[in-house]
Amino acid sequence: MFGWEFPPHIAGGLGTACEGIVKGLAHNGVETLFVMPNASGDEDQSATTIINASDVPVANVSNTVDEFLGKVKFLSVDSNIVPYVDPEEYFEAIEKMKREQVNQTTVGFGQKFKFSGKYGANLLEEVSRYAQVGGTIAMQYADRFDVIHAHDWLTYLAGIAAKELTGKPLVVHVHATSYDRGSEDMIDTRVLAIETRGMMAADRVVTVSDLTRNIVINRYGIDPAKVVTVHNAVDFSGRENIEVEKGVKEKVVTFLGRITFQKGPEYFIEAAAKVLKRTKNVRFVMAGSGDMMNRAIRQVARLGISDRFHFTGFLRGMDVQKMFALSDVYIMPSVSEPFGISPLEAMRTGVPSIISKQSGAAEVLKYALKVDFWDVDALADDIYALITYPALASFAEKEGYDEVNNLKWNNATAKLKKVYESLI
Repeated sequence: MFGWEFPPHIAGGLGTACEGIVKGLAHNGVETLFVMPNASGDEDQSATTIINASDVPVANVSNTVDEFLGKVKFLSVDSNIVPYVDPEEYFEAIEKMKREQVNQTTVGFGQKFKFSGKYGANLLEEVSRYAQVGGTIAMQYADRFDVIHAHDWLTYLAGIAAKELTGKPLVVHVHATSYDRGSEDMIDTRVLAIETRGMMAADRVVTVSDLTRNIVINRYGIDPAKVVTVHNAVDFSGRENIEVEKGVKEKVVTFLGRITFQKGPEYFIEAAAKVLKRTKNVRFVMAGSGDMMNRAIRQVARLGISDRFHFTGFLRGMDVQKMFALSDVYIMPSVSEPFGISPLEAMRTGVPSIISKQSGAAEVLKYALKVDFWDVDALADDIYALITYPALASFAEKEGYDEVNNLKWNNATAKLKKVYESLI
């Protein structure tokens, strides 16, 4: 299994999903070797064996991947490829790239490459080198695995190299597509090319929702017969009972996610301003970081709601759980969300949630309130209702908790196991 990140060091939902998947697979009797660019050594390996690509010297790479890499050596990287760094870090990275000569992408025979494993300005270089190292690892462990499983576009080239060098079947797992990350004119054609190549080469394509499955079939031209939906789940291992002391008497409404176009932060802020015209008994929190952070701060100031609006910056680990525990309502107003695990985590903590209809999670969550992402009036009405009417909030809390309690990784990965078995 090729991934890019794994808890406790994560930048988004991909690492969390990978942890849930390997634990669920272990429960279902499937052994995994989890390859990642840069392991820290403190990852939980109770359910998987983690292989650190930074420790592996390159032995070979398959011809077609080598040919592909030859075409991407010269590429520079723009903001679409840097979804998880702060604006300051991004501009710093770009300036550094301008000052330095861009290195060749190829790694010499017997050399190790120290991956950052982050989403920085040299991301495409790391993705291509990861393919070379991935091919080497596949050859070394060929007698220990039956199936190759690659998560998201970052690892597709590594998956292809592994398939070509070992002949083992390849499953690519689509957690998001280029069409989710921004409007059509913002799509990065280099990433799109890697996504298409990975899906075409795969023996099965697993999507996290029917919404994403339709995109894979209709936008990428993939045969529907090889595209399977396996909805994401939530880890229920005892993290829902967190006691926190709330420092304010007002209700707390939270947005937690990357502050980027895809996640719809502007609609959350507009709805907040509408709610605050009707009641002052509420505070809004935007937890996260992203390229629209400064724009969001300016929007809050322009609407005159700064005294009731808080920015926390990026949260990880227990801080995320504490934020949910402090919240009375959770909002996910995504413009396009392949799935969206965060509302499941919020509902697991007993927080009523409002999500956009344009999300994969909307397919499985009956007791989350749903609105179109652009309908800020409906969003504001739902927020007002949940913070004003205790009976409604109590109903959403109880039913939502029971609902997500049934969305377990053990069940989701039982479907994955059937996908593997169909290929062997």
